[in-house]
Amino acid sequence: MMTSLPKITIVTPSYNQASFLEETIKSVILQEYPNLEYIILDGGSNDGSVEIIQKYAEHLTYWQSAKDNGQADAIARGFSMATGDIIAWLNSDDVLLPNALEKVGAYFAGHPEEECVVGGCLHIDEAGHVIQNRDRLPTFTYGVRVTFDKLLFCGCGFNQPASFWKRSAFESAGGIDTSMRFCFDYDMFFRLARRRPFGVIKDFLACFRIHGESKTSTLQDVCATENERLWLKYGRDKVPAVQRNVLHFCYYWQHMILNRYYLTMVMLGRLKLPLRSSQ
Repeated sequence: MMTSLPKITIVTPSYNQASFLEETIKSVILQEYPNLEYIILDGGSNDGSVEIIQKYAEHLTYWQSAKDNGQADAIARGFSMATGDIIAWLNSDDVLLPNALEKVGAYFAGHPEEECVVGGCLHIDEAGHVIQNRDRLPTFTYGVRVTFDKLLFCGCGFNQPASFWKRSAFESAGGIDTSMRFCFDYDMFFRLARRRPFGVIKDFLACFRIHGESKTSTLQDVCATENERLWLKYGRDKVPAVQRNVLHFCYYWQHMILNRYYLTMVMLGRLKLPLRSSQ
């Protein structure tokens, strides 16, 4: 079975995050996925990141350290080099969980009609400890497909590190909008979901790290501005307010019901969080 898995390309954009970068790289190469292409594009780091990348160079398909135009630009350039059937990016402070790529490859091999798949993503702190905040548990992954309307009226409900998609769909949908600083992933997901709802892997695939220097912590104003820009771009304002509020209410409570179900299963021991220890 392993030899029939599709080729997966992972792109890691990197800039001055040496304290997390090695764990990110190891989380990819230790997958031991048999059909992997791994590209790292560093934006000219001066904190020891380049030395870390060089340490693992033999495991990389390609790497470069040079000044770029930001994260979105690095990701877009990485994807322009990609030859994998399935592609994704993993930021230099996030990590893949063990066997994630095998699960993704097996999913696409068994569901050739799907164009994008998402899975569970744990939130972790600087030390790699799981932040067990119920609002951040990916409860939607237990059976609910991601549609364009859900993205528009209730937000992503999932985290980018646990998302993978076909390169052909990505290219047809228009790729990455490099003019955006924060919400370029959300924008891409809108365009992919407009083509076809996302499939779901009912398992944890990755960890999203929350720390003082992360964009999630430092660019909230930019995030809010770009979110408004996307809602206008994709027509949220054209839906009557009453209908918009009803849709948001329905999707919100669907999420909350699944959230309560998920937490109950955890407490009963039927589902387990893949706890991580600090490195």
